[in-house]
Amino acid sequence: MENGAEHQIEVHLDKLLADRGMTLTQLSEEVGVTIVNLSILKNGRAKAIRFSTLTALCEALDCQPGDLMSWRDGERD
Repeated sequence: MENGAEHQIEVHLDKLLADRGMTLTQLSEEVGVTIVNLSILKNGRAKAIRFSTLTALCEALDCQPGDLMSWRDGERD
């Protein structure tokens, strides 16, 4: 990946929230992450995520990290 190139990680936060009948506001309150930061993550604009945040998201959504994110191979698009 070239410097400045877009990453190929897809975030499935919308689907997980919908499947659980939870809003972004509820998730924000439960995990202690601002709605703005969750929106950045949800829209695929985050450059990094802390393991503590990932752990909190997985606990709140009762999911595995692989349920929350997946890698998209740019060669297969």
